[in-house]
Amino acid sequence: MERAWQHGIEQGERKGEAKLLLRQMERKFGPADVQLRQQIQEADAETLLEWSDRILTAESPEAVFH
Repeated sequence: MERAWQHGIEQGERKGEAKLLLRQMERKFGPADVQLRQQIQEADAETLLEWSDRILTAESPEAVFH
């Protein structure tokens, strides 16, 4: 039961991180296409944090992901 609860918490945090990153991407680069949205929504928490750091200096959406 405790493990399921913790998993739910982690999933909620990851979804929040993905939502924030998508918002930042759209503010900086304009509307996101379906592929970009899917890539962000399917990423794990560690990857989302990396991308969130990269968006600060990225010149294009592609630079965030590479």
